[in-house]
Amino acid sequence: MRFSSWRGGGSSLSASEAARALLDRKTKPQGSLGRLEDLAVRLAGIRGEANPGQLRAVIVLAAADHGVAARGVSAYPQEVTAQMLANFRAGGAAVCVLARQAGAELRVFDLGVGAGTADIAEGPAMTRERAEDCLARGDAVAAELAAEGFGIVALGEMGIGNTTSASALVAAFLEVDPEAVVGRGTGLDDTALARKVEVVRAALAANPGAAALGRLAGLGGFEIAFLAGVASGSASRGVVVLLDGFIIGAAALAAERLSPGARDAMVAAHLSPEPGHRLVLEALGLEPLLDLGLRLGEGSGAALALPLVHASLAILDEMATFESAGISDRDG
Repeated sequence: MRFSSWRGGGSSLSASEAARALLDRKTKPQGSLGRLEDLAVRLAGIRGEANPGQLRAVIVLAAADHGVAARGVSAYPQEVTAQMLANFRAGGAAVCVLARQAGAELRVFDLGVGAGTADIAEGPAMTRERAEDCLARGDAVAAELAAEGFGIVALGEMGIGNTTSASALVAAFLEVDPEAVVGRGTGLDDTALARKVEVVRAALAANPGAAALGRLAGLGGFEIAFLAGVASGSASRGVVVLLDGFIIGAAALAAERLSPGARDAMVAAHLSPEPGHRLVLEALGLEPLLDLGLRLGEGSGAALALPLVHASLAILDEMATFESAGISDRDG
């Protein structure tokens, strides 16, 4: 499947400039709302409107199992993926609670729970055809969500072992040593962390350099490939893509490599303690909205950032200007 490049251009730039000019006329000193104003300007540029108004938000959570989990790279057994999938659907997980608080819908997708990828330390996680299928499914979901009127798509994931897959992908995409990106995930001790580094090193050796699609097929998870498709598909339709943590960052990197410029539609919700996440955000040119030490995944950080996103849009839409309020500006 061919993925088109991000469609942004002059209209998005002018929308950003118009949003900044509108903010400068609000009843406040210019720039006094700091990064909240920067966020509003970015959202306006993504949507191509100086004042996008409030946007409907949906959290897309994808789950899948990973063959590499058998190598002891997680503190939890692989059956937890299926158990958590049931918890999501019952509404009992953290992201379910946070989504309700943020007024966002939650859509859960099973990409391979119980029938996960092959062991990346021995060879490719999946075939290129399967990777293309996951990407295409993600793009189709993005199209459906845009047609339903969602203006914000937040991304979340679940899959025991998927921080290992994400670490291998990030190490490959950024051409850095595994030690620079591998973290403790769900809470590994020092011995397990060292083992995880060696597993990622073995995965990179078993899946040598290739183009972006080849790397995604060799090292990715079904859910990571699917979410890369959701990200690039949403970006191409002018939908805001709100990123969660490190694993979603790996999917975002894949989306950017497959569809250059997709990052222009992305907003980083938070900074994870996973050491590779900061490198991912730097590579994407994104500054996180929050830094709360979150490492749960699920889209929980994205859900927590949604009120900030809504607040920035409300400032653009609802706050009075000096003219409308009859208040003198600093120059008059």
